[in-house]
Amino acid sequence: MITGALAASYYGVPRTTMDIDIVVKVPLEHLRTKIILPLRKAGFQINEKYIRKTLSSSYKIIKLENKETPFTLDLIFSDKKLEKRAGTILGLPTFYQKPENLILAKLRMIKATLSKEKALKDEEDVKAILKYMAVDMEELKKRAREEKALTILKRIIED
Repeated sequence: MITGALAASYYGVPRTTMDIDIVVKVPLEHLRTKIILPLRKAGFQINEKYIRKTLSSSYKIIKLENKETPFTLDLIFSDKKLEKRAGTILGLPTFYQKPENLILAKLRMIKATLSKEKALKDEEDVKAILKYMAVDMEELKKRAREEKALTILKRIIED
């Protein structure tokens, strides 16, 4: 499923981004056929050993570059069921991270980000998603409280 700025653009206000963030859930036995070979075919430089090492860590994110474009692809590997919503990109069917989960991810980033500029982009994304999408505010506030991000959410809502 698509997440990050591209998903925020889909739900809120389009903005420029230099990377595509995709969450994948792939059993290790299918890693080669479902991820590695298709990405190599698409022109990405793939270090299979590095990917397998990353998957055994707690980080589980890899950044991939394609020499033909300035854009990067961030693959976020998940062990959990993907909470997603059907959508389209360039007329093609795809899945996006649910808006509530995307907002929570943005709140976590705002909390952890040292760069004011980056935090402001995430705040603008949250504002736009809340403006244009129907979200379960009670559930969102509950989960933001659990993640110690409720103060940030309230400040964004009040702006």
